[in-house]
Amino acid sequence: MRFFTSPAVLLLFIVYSAVQVAAQTCNGHAELCARRYSNVTYVGAHNSYAVGTDNLAANQDQDVTQQLTDGIRLLQMQVHSKAGVIQLCHTSCTLYDGGSLATYLGKVKTWMDANPNEVVTLLIVNAEPFTLDAFDRVFKTVGLDTISFIPQSPTIALSEWPTLADMLNTNQRLVTFLDRGADFAVVPYIIDEFTNMWETAFNVIDPNFDCAVNRTRGNPPAQMYLINHFLNQIILGQPAPFPARANQTNSASGVGSLQAHVDTCIATNNFYPNFMLVDFYEFGGGSVFQIAANMNQVTYNPQRPIASPAITATGTGATSVPLSGASTLSPSLCRGYSIAALSMVASLVLFS
Repeated sequence: MRFFTSPAVLLLFIVYSAVQVAAQTCNGHAELCARRYSNVTYVGAHNSYAVGTDNLAANQDQDVTQQLTDGIRLLQMQVHSKAGVIQLCHTSCTLYDGGSLATYLGKVKTWMDANPNEVVTLLIVNAEPFTLDAFDRVFKTVGLDTISFIPQSPTIALSEWPTLADMLNTNQRLVTFLDRGADFAVVPYIIDEFTNMWETAFNVIDPNFDCAVNRTRGNPPAQMYLINHFLNQIILGQPAPFPARANQTNSASGVGSLQAHVDTCIATNNFYPNFMLVDFYEFGGGSVFQIAANMNQVTYNPQRPIASPAITATGTGATSVPLSGASTLSPSLCRGYSIAALSMVASLVLFS
């Protein structure tokens, strides 16, 4: 049965619907709803699955659910094969085994179901590599394919990205990038990273971060970009995470700070970075989120305090290591790390 709707009632409905869309929050802020995905800055967790307090390969000390709750909106991960299963490992599953991709993505799906006004991004380093069909099966198993953003073409111009409100209203609010192996014709919701964004250098041991293009397969001025802002230390000749310096690395001022890196990028590229990838994100007391809010021109006013660091900066922190250049591991900074991890890192490079 059809119901007659007068023009006046129809107009009221359209206006009411528009008000509802305008009034919602997108990633915590109503002001972001009208912004294109490509015109927002997001804080990312480097090796977000690599969580621990006593392993040199750990880049975070809060699990993925807490990361998302605190405001992380880019989750970077590295995949390896373990008996044919897609596993989240750091360089080697012997060095650090973060469990299966399916278990991890199940946690992401649970969080996103409970937070329907949030757009989240995944960045997968396909280290083995795996086929797209293998990733597609995992995404379908946990149900993330149903909320994944599907672009119109494999390469998306900055002006072609939808607004955050559009992504929420269509429930296509998970964006997934793959560093190698993507094929739009096979799995369109898994997007090739380097034709759509470029990155700065990783494995940085000099706190004077630069903003030069390090990796891309496209035209950098026409792409989004990601800054790798995590300072490493040298342990037994190899780079490794540096929690003792995380407060300064994540801070909003000073040499080696995230703000200094951002300022360099703005001066170099004339626009803000889209993604800021950090270690131990909660070090700095929320400074990484404050910096992102400033770039997004919104107020950082979390409803609850973010998590406190689960580890302490052994070795007395930033003042124990010179700020002027590459650092080496002192015996005091080894405290809390397992002998197995120290031995393993001697023969493995901890790449991003």
